[in-house]
Amino acid sequence: MTSLTDDLKLAADFPKATVEDWRKLVDGVLKGAPFEKLVGKTYDGIQIEPLYPRASGVAPVVGRPASAPWQIMQRIDHPDAAAANAQALTDLENGATGLALVFAGGSGAHGFGLEPTAEAVAKVLKDIHLDAGIGIELQIGPQSRMAAIHVAEYVKSNGLDPAACNIRFGLDPLAAGAVWGHSPYAWEEIAPAVTGAIKGLAALGFKGPFASADGRVIHDAGGSEVQELAFVLACGVAYLRAIEGAGIPLEQAQDMVYARLCADADQFLTMAKFRALRLLWARVETACGLTPKPLFIAADTAWRMLTQRDPYVNMLRATIATFAAGLAGANAITVLPHTLALGLPDPFARRVARNTQLLLLEESNLAKVNDPAAGAGGIETLTAQLCEAAWALFQESETTGGAFAALQQGLFQSKVAAARKARDANIAKRRDVLTGATEFPNLHERETTVLKAIPVALAPYGEQKYKFDALPPIRLTEPFEALRNKSDAALKARGARPKMFLANLGTPADFTARATFAKSFFEAGGIEALDSEGFADPAKCAAAFKASGAQLACLCSSDKVYAEHAEAAARAMQTAGARHIYLAGRPAEAEAALRAAGVTGFVFAGGDALAILQDAYLRMEQP
Repeated sequence: MTSLTDDLKLAADFPKATVEDWRKLVDGVLKGAPFEKLVGKTYDGIQIEPLYPRASGVAPVVGRPASAPWQIMQRIDHPDAAAANAQALTDLENGATGLALVFAGGSGAHGFGLEPTAEAVAKVLKDIHLDAGIGIELQIGPQSRMAAIHVAEYVKSNGLDPAACNIRFGLDPLAAGAVWGHSPYAWEEIAPAVTGAIKGLAALGFKGPFASADGRVIHDAGGSEVQELAFVLACGVAYLRAIEGAGIPLEQAQDMVYARLCADADQFLTMAKFRALRLLWARVETACGLTPKPLFIAADTAWRMLTQRDPYVNMLRATIATFAAGLAGANAITVLPHTLALGLPDPFARRVARNTQLLLLEESNLAKVNDPAAGAGGIETLTAQLCEAAWALFQESETTGGAFAALQQGLFQSKVAAARKARDANIAKRRDVLTGATEFPNLHERETTVLKAIPVALAPYGEQKYKFDALPPIRLTEPFEALRNKSDAALKARGARPKMFLANLGTPADFTARATFAKSFFEAGGIEALDSEGFADPAKCAAAFKASGAQLACLCSSDKVYAEHAEAAARAMQTAGARHIYLAGRPAEAEAALRAAGVTGFVFAGGDALAILQDAYLRMEQP
């Protein structure tokens, strides 16, 4: 293998870089801090080193055929079938190569979705040439399970060749049960119903795949990458067993199952996860005595990372997620429109979702490179670590009796709960940042337009005979958004938001850094931060606070200025009526003196921002 200096002749003019040289430079920057400070950790406890050597002896992970683009899927979820049909036709005319038909009650419906009737299906698919290579994916739930049959009947009644229709039918009762937390049937009853539907569809001539192993259930509920991968494996194997048990040879069953994963804004972890699933599924196939084939993997950009506030940042998150999934070999990608957390997306949001993929495919040419992560030390190592940990959790689920039994025993739910608890804590402390929501908020953003539509009314989902802990979808910024909603309500009722006076002490060089931090900190909770010039006179600071009309104040300056002026300024503002006085920064040994002077709270990086903001509202609501 040629070295880098063989390819880049100019590199030969420089001394060879070594890890030891790099460590010396890093140690100089760390200035005595431990090197471990640079080591990251995933929610599965997997360590991410700051530097990796090139991986040797590895081969590309085979996904899509070489240079083949992924399917550009567009969500069709408008409850009005005629409107949904118009959206579908517009999408196909403007670059989409597939449609994700999201039916009401499905795992990814998020409040809306198509009506699961034969009449609605016919209206939605009107004038769409299903036999022209368009990718169709059905996202269905327990109350919309007949939609798959209605689609098949529509194909037959219109004289189309089922084999020419590229339809993924999305049968996935395991995911539905996990989301709902119950099932009216035992797995021994569910499996024959699923395989009966699969055999019937296959007999009509449909190629499938038919059963979906959907990892979104885990990801949307706040779970980790390892948990998502293990759940997909458990469900996929359960469907394989059921199909084989119905008398279908494994060689045919192999093509009847596909997977769906979430792609989020963590680019490298997303790439490693998609690559890991292919390697893991190949291991399953080998264990079944099959020759491995590339698993069809559909990707959705993540629901949990969407924010209602500053939703345009969601466009950037979706772009990174699509980039990662595309490079990692996803066969089909659905971009959730950036306003989906607010309601049904309008034509602009749908166009952006569509064009995000078109730009990456047509202008950035991402599909021209097959597995560019191959050989990259960091991603190869992370892929292998995900494989090892996910396989162990999959084996643990197998020892319980399979996916359904694992859900009944709470195996996946308990692990997801632990991951979500840790994730929620990091969101609350703003260690995990969601720009525009938990960090760098915009209190003056304009209202975002979404469509007005009445969701489809569905009957309750069966008898709750087999109960287990549910895994409902969440969004990570919901607690912060609840505070922003309080702020909006106050603005509407009183004409003003809750206010925080930034009592800046000293010169701009003294207070700018901490004042900027405090402004972002409090406005993430909807408390408007009122800036001020620097004060040296406590009386003037107190007068400015009183004139601001704020109930709360936050001292902002350097540690040196705090030592000289913070106590006097706090006393003056307390006398002026400040209900609560914060100080931006860690108090260290001065805490007792500052509290005695009237400072009642401290805000700093790594503190529990959510708890402090919630407490601030309680204080403002007190008479």
